[in-house]
Amino acid sequence: MWQLNLPAYKFRIINKSEKPFIFDQIRKKFVALTPEEWVRQNFILFLITKKKYPSAYIAIEKHLKINGLNKRYDAVIFNRNFEPIIIIEFKAPSVALKQSVFDQVATYNLKLNVSYFIVSNGLDHYCCMLDSSNSQYIFLNEIPAFDSFL
Repeated sequence: MWQLNLPAYKFRIINKSEKPFIFDQIRKKFVALTPEEWVRQNFILFLITKKKYPSAYIAIEKHLKINGLNKRYDAVIFNRNFEPIIIIEFKAPSVALKQSVFDQVATYNLKLNVSYFIVSNGLDHYCCMLDSSNSQYIFLNEIPAFDSFL
């Protein structure tokens, strides 16, 4: 698999019709193992094991309707009141995290209205907090643990 800037985890991987599939513990099913999916699975396990986010509060690839267009976010984390608190956008390791990626997350935030977002390609990870009073994002040095939202 692809080497990432994340701890190493073990996954259930199978082949179907000569294509690899990885078990997604959030969606409870095997999904096609693409480079982006490899990043998602590793990053989600990092959030669960290192940052203590309960898996029950993580939603993967849900649909949103924004300005009449159908969109799908990569992941959203909810607090204990099931209010969205973090949007996460994943890219393949070969994809540079440019302004367009941040703009994509900002578009999802029109609907979700969260204060935090994360973008990651598995190699680089950025966590930002929305400073609504100044209409800007502040880049954080690390991803907050789940208990910081309690």
